[in-house]
Amino acid sequence: MTATATVKLPRMALLVVGVIYILAGLFFRDPWKTDDVVGLATMMTALNDGGHAWLLPQIGVLAHAQDGPLITWVGALCIWAFAPFFELFATPLDAAIIASRLPNFLWFGLMTASVWYGTYLLGRRPEPQPMALPFGGEPTVQDYGRMIADAALLLIVATVGIVWRMHETSEVPALIAFQALAFYSVARMLDHPASGSITLGFALAAAFLTRGWIGAVPIMLAATFVFMPRSALWAQKKWLMLTAVISISLILLWWIPASQVGEYWIRNWVLWNSSSFGWPNFQEVLSTLRDLPWFLWPTWPFAILAIWRWRAWLASPHMLIPIMFALWPLLTMLFLVDAFEPEYSLMAVPAAVLAAFALPTLRRGVVNSLDWFAVMCFSLSTATVWLGWIALQTGWPRQIAHNIARQTRGYDVTISWPAVLAAVLGTLAWIALVRWRLHTKPAGLWRGTVLSAGGLIVTWLLLVTLWLPALDYVRSYRTVSGQLATALQTHRQPGECVRALGLGVGQRASFLVFNDIDFTYESSCGLVLQQTSPDSVADGTVAYADSAQVLWVGKRGADRNEIFRLLRVRTP
Repeated sequence: MTATATVKLPRMALLVVGVIYILAGLFFRDPWKTDDVVGLATMMTALNDGGHAWLLPQIGVLAHAQDGPLITWVGALCIWAFAPFFELFATPLDAAIIASRLPNFLWFGLMTASVWYGTYLLGRRPEPQPMALPFGGEPTVQDYGRMIADAALLLIVATVGIVWRMHETSEVPALIAFQALAFYSVARMLDHPASGSITLGFALAAAFLTRGWIGAVPIMLAATFVFMPRSALWAQKKWLMLTAVISISLILLWWIPASQVGEYWIRNWVLWNSSSFGWPNFQEVLSTLRDLPWFLWPTWPFAILAIWRWRAWLASPHMLIPIMFALWPLLTMLFLVDAFEPEYSLMAVPAAVLAAFALPTLRRGVVNSLDWFAVMCFSLSTATVWLGWIALQTGWPRQIAHNIARQTRGYDVTISWPAVLAAVLGTLAWIALVRWRLHTKPAGLWRGTVLSAGGLIVTWLLLVTLWLPALDYVRSYRTVSGQLATALQTHRQPGECVRALGLGVGQRASFLVFNDIDFTYESSCGLVLQQTSPDSVADGTVAYADSAQVLWVGKRGADRNEIFRLLRVRTP
């Protein structure tokens, strides 16, 4: 490898990539159903109710005994500190929504910085260095490590599965960030064991306080098993005691007061975490193996290739550390009852790091072919987004417009010209990037990762500009929540409570966030909000089919499988 292959990527380019990535789709939209709105609901409950809701995440009166309290703390503090400023130009609700997403900057910055510095520390070690050329001209240790680190950062940004997750108000962005921090801490322990072990202790405790045992176990196992006999870290194993002391102490600072004030919450939290694990199920394993390659695209083929190409060096830190951080999340998923994207996300960071170490092993022709694949793939994706938007606006092409109309039934088509302008600028930026690749023929090995990261960012930018109104219509409960609030004002008697029947956590959180509608568990309540399906109503199998007065029926316009009914029932 020559020094020209590790030419320095402009720092401003990396900064621009990161800023556009995290800003696109973060603001100017509603919280969407399930994880996004659930996280916001716990933050708003902590602020409004105070008390034990700060220690034990709540959605109104519902004990959200699943994850940990860390994202609730950080998000609620941001709402408390910054929402008054945003209220100068937005409604109190929208100001709170904007403020709740400020922690995403922290999680994204922590993830990218940890990936870059951790990979740099591994890339400048002697094991992965290229062979010296007979007459010189090979890259320096620093240049080679920087090139690998730049590629890893661009590859984590280019990972398809986490792009939406990094923009939601949930535990997933924080969990990815703390796994990345744990990866960096282990890499740092090779040369600075004291500071690395301290940082690792904070990372493990934060992962536990973010997503309980489901999120913390794979990271803890990975951080432990990198200290294998005959590995470069084996001599530093004694520092794990300091890591354990810090991690356990921080966890106990929450656990002791939480268990004293919330025995019911803790009992349900333990039950939820323990029941999430089980023996491998064949169908669940097949589902994971089917979905994971799409989630980890485009890094997983290169990660596997890196393991093969560096198979004689698997015990070296640049292979052993990311392999452990990939292996244990994968093994843990096999023992989870219902593994999905929050669990898949723990594969993103190690896959990106491994993929970066595959780049120096590729022949020049292969690298050029991959560049062309990225150009064709993302040019097609941007064209597809534009074509779908044109079909939504004009009705042509007819078949595409028909398929879109089925998914957005009842949606009133609108055009936001600032959003269209942003989409046009993003498309022009992609064209300029492709032109740069064609005309300058850069020698840096990071060129393909620039194309992949740029292509994904442009595609995401088009989705959250051109399609944002339609996505809000399909995934937000703001409208139906407002309709329910109006119905309650009309039909609820003074002091009358409302209970829920079959109401999902995401729907409960949405009604709480948008209109401060909370539901009691008192069986004596005469008003019942029922969530069911149109088919159950039509065939009469729904509860209270004949014995209740229907006061209101509503649903999201695009949803064909979900309906809400406000009922007045006879009470004992």
